[in-house]
Amino acid sequence: MEQARAHDAYRLAVRVPEQVRAATARDASPAAPASAVRGEHTHGESALPAPRAPRKTVQRNSVRGQILDALRNALVGGDLAPGEVYSAPVLGERFGVSATPVREAMQQLAIEGAVEVVPNRGFRVTERSARELGELAEVRALIEVPVMLRLARTVPAARWCELRPLAEASAVAAAGGDLARYAEADRAFHGAVLGLSGNQQLVQVADDLHRRSQWPLVSGPVHARRADLVADAAEHMALLEALVAQDLGVVRSLVREHFAGAEG
Repeated sequence: MEQARAHDAYRLAVRVPEQVRAATARDASPAAPASAVRGEHTHGESALPAPRAPRKTVQRNSVRGQILDALRNALVGGDLAPGEVYSAPVLGERFGVSATPVREAMQQLAIEGAVEVVPNRGFRVTERSARELGELAEVRALIEVPVMLRLARTVPAARWCELRPLAEASAVAAAGGDLARYAEADRAFHGAVLGLSGNQQLVQVADDLHRRSQWPLVSGPVHARRADLVADAAEHMALLEALVAQDLGVVRSLVREHFAGAEG
């Protein structure tokens, strides 16, 4: 019975692009001998190993990166359930890749706090509380509110208008109820706003906090969040309008309300 429950827990509704499987298959194919490549017959000559193609390293990193993105989307969408343990080999089979890129991606998620290592079993999805989510929202507000107020005073209106497509993209994702797509669009919008500060360290720290705030709670309020996406996305456009108008009071109020809503 335990095995049956474990098997059911691994049935995820996430997929990996076909090119990932193709890249993995190419990496797993044995290289042809050097003599076969040259078409020569050598007597007493030690066969030289075929030169390693740098492209394979890029392909491997690409596979790991795409698996990491797929796992992050699964976390946001609730396909990786809080408290459940998942093994790299089983997930790799599901994705159609070897266990290695899955394990590497899971280790990165462990560094980010999304999962924790369970020796000889795999990785357990972290069970997060409403209090933790509220603390993340508080820290994000402490960082982003002062920066946005400063930017509202200094950034020309034309620069804010350039961010409208990002705000519109988040609205489209929200209207479609796509949690993973909205999470990506939401982070892209906030990253672009903060990027106008020119402080890349700030952008990276804020993005890490933002990503962690998007993971579902142990109670899995996926459907509740889905209903709030449209209102959340509408705040992006309202914020841009306030920034264009340099209305500091509205900017401050909108950003604080935005993070208050992120507390769930």
